[in-house]
Amino acid sequence: MRDEHQRETPLPLAVTLRNGRRATVRPIRPEDKDGLEAAFEHLSAEARYTRFFTAVRTLPEKVFDSATHPAPDREVALVALSDEGPRQSIIGGARYALTPGNNSCEFAVTLADDWHGLGLARRLMETLIEIARARGVQRMEGFVLAANSSMRGLAARLGFADMQCPEDPTLRVVTLEL
Repeated sequence: MRDEHQRETPLPLAVTLRNGRRATVRPIRPEDKDGLEAAFEHLSAEARYTRFFTAVRTLPEKVFDSATHPAPDREVALVALSDEGPRQSIIGGARYALTPGNNSCEFAVTLADDWHGLGLARRLMETLIEIARARGVQRMEGFVLAANSSMRGLAARLGFADMQCPEDPTLRVVTLEL
């Protein structure tokens, strides 16, 4: 049930990061497909592994199509765009999808390698959490590699509980009651 006192963060959102760099956070759009593909191409092998839990060199076209066309009734997808240079480029993204059969969602977040440690992942996650709360979602969870200490640390700072995944000892499940 939606709490009328909870309001979604107005988007687009201008963000100034720890080092003074600026970014804009907004909902993803269908016309972001080429930018999303370019952003994926610039991810390091480690960043791809951290996000997809396997070595990934390319993604099928349908993945980019799906990513840029979230189902409004069950998905929220945000992109972070660099405000540096003449053209904005995608430097990160965060999304959640409602879990069928209950009032929870699963999140994912990815950043370009040179945008880590600046507070952008935190801002993306805070925005996702605010949207989920405003829409009446009761629980948010994510699957994180056990070795991904930066994401696990961020989740802890945001109040997520961190447990071992029962099906896979290399994964952790981070959970936040909204």
